[in-house]
Amino acid sequence: MKASVVLSLIGCLVVPSGARILGRCTVAKKLHRGGLNYFEGYSLENWVCLAYFESKFNPAAVYENAREGYTGFGLFQIRNSDWCDHGKNRCGMECSTLLNPNLKKTIECVKTIVKGKEGMGAWPTWSRFCQYSDTLARWLDGCKL
Repeated sequence: MKASVVLSLIGCLVVPSGARILGRCTVAKKLHRGGLNYFEGYSLENWVCLAYFESKFNPAAVYENAREGYTGFGLFQIRNSDWCDHGKNRCGMECSTLLNPNLKKTIECVKTIVKGKEGMGAWPTWSRFCQYSDTLARWLDGCKL
């Protein structure tokens, strides 16, 4: 009994109230509509792969990395220290706008990020899980774009 109550409370703390995980094809469609397919040479499959490994398709994800001194926001876990709020704010927006499931501002910001010298390499997760994957096509399997 006590264990189930504790697990329920932990579940409430981990997933913000009202948080909605997007489906893989929904993410693909939104990113496609936002102009990310082959933006700066990166296929849509790369973007969907990155979104999965950064946030598991949760546009409301917030991850605080106290050890490295930043917080990641949204679908692509955009860092506040460089891209939003009171850091360098290279995207020129509040980090909270990156938590919107319509992804408009998120797409705007990732376009700014990927135009930089590192490209998608700005996300170590992309380099680790997506860059050399021979199964990228699976990220769009069954999605009608």
